[in-house]
Amino acid sequence: MSVYTPAEVVEETGFSLDTLRYYEKIGLLERVDRNAAGQRRFSEEDIGWLGMVRCLRDTGMPIAQMLRFAELVRAGDHTIPDRIKLLEEHDHQVRGQIDNLAERQRYIHNKISYYRSLL
Repeated sequence: MSVYTPAEVVEETGFSLDTLRYYEKIGLLERVDRNAAGQRRFSEEDIGWLGMVRCLRDTGMPIAQMLRFAELVRAGDHTIPDRIKLLEEHDHQVRGQIDNLAERQRYIHNKISYYRSLL
């Protein structure tokens, strides 16, 4: 099993050390193992979980919802239907964001076309 230093996790995930500490403090990231000197040592499982957190964060999921998702995951497989529901609701919100951005992009393209027509 691979073990990662905080610096490696920062590089791998793009999260800052402060963010990693915060996520651990609020329970979004389970308590990270430490070596004899008290330095955090992250597992491959931690890295995988942080990848999921990154995806949820980057798509605009509020921390409260991420915490709820983490709680469901830790509660066991009987929560899979609830996890699916939570992720489907988030997916619906993401789809709305994508549609909104596509509409804005069409507006920008129209403006570019207009300006080009003036040249």
